[in-house]
Amino acid sequence: MELVRTALLFMLTAAAEIVGCYLPYLWLRQGRSAWLLAPAAISLALFAWLLSLHPTASGRVYAAYGGVYICMAMGWLWLVDGVRPTAWDVAGGLAALAGMFIIMAGPRGAA
Repeated sequence: MELVRTALLFMLTAAAEIVGCYLPYLWLRQGRSAWLLAPAAISLALFAWLLSLHPTASGRVYAAYGGVYICMAMGWLWLVDGVRPTAWDVAGGLAALAGMFIIMAGPRGAA
């Protein structure tokens, strides 16, 4: 159950990071309102707070989080940008998730 909770927390964390970076992109690249920077800052603060909720060492959390972030970014590419991920994108996302699983589910003993 802890692994499911961790995966869901990673997904929420990734969504907060992606939104926090996408809103300034809209302002800088697409000429949207600078008011988008306020919710972007809130979203990035939420991202940092969510990342701090994980019970393991921060370096391990950051490394494992990368796998979920990659998959969430591929989903964003498809759902928001309207670009269907390629087979290579999917393969890379699955490889990243495998790495995340190895990092998070591995034994924790003295090294």
